[in-house]
Amino acid sequence: MPFFVALCLIFAIIVQTGSPLQSVLLSPVFIYGGLTIAVVTIIGSFFKFVPENIGYDLFSSSILLAWFAYWKPLFVKDSPIFFFFPVYFALIIAFATLFFIGQRNKIDRDSLQRMKSIVDSGAVDPWFIMVCVLITLNFENHFLQFPVMMTLLTMRYVLSGCLKPN
Repeated sequence: MPFFVALCLIFAIIVQTGSPLQSVLLSPVFIYGGLTIAVVTIIGSFFKFVPENIGYDLFSSSILLAWFAYWKPLFVKDSPIFFFFPVYFALIIAFATLFFIGQRNKIDRDSLQRMKSIVDSGAVDPWFIMVCVLITLNFENHFLQFPVMMTLLTMRYVLSGCLKPN
C-alpha cells in the first residue's frame, strides 16, 4: 500500500506544520469523493472486480481523505490525533510489509495452510472489514474505533500478502 503510506506521511507533515492545505482538505469534495471511492472499492472487492492489492491501497487512501475532512472540524484546532493516527497507519503498514509480507518465504507450510483456511472460510473477507471501517467513520465520539478497524484491515492485508505466491 505505497500510496496510502505516502498519503499518511503527507497528512502528518501538513498537520504538524500547520499548512494552509488543511483548509483545502476539509472541503466536502474530499468527504464525498473519498466516500464514493471507498464504496466503489468495497463493491469492486465484493464482486472481485478490483485486484486485492490495489483495492486495499485505494480504499485506505480514500477513507483517509474522508476521515480527515469529516473529523477535523469536529475536534479542537491542534488535536494530536490528526498527526499521530496517520503516522501510526504508515508505521504499521511499513512494519507489516517488511516483517511479514517481506518474509513470507520463511513461513512454514502448516502455517500457510492455516492462513489459507482462514481466508477460505470467508470470516475475514476484505469487503466486510472495509464496510466496518466505513461505519466507524460515523463514531467520532469513539475516536479509537477507526484506527482499530484500520489495524484489522492491515492485518487482513498482511494475510493476503503472505498468501500471494512469491
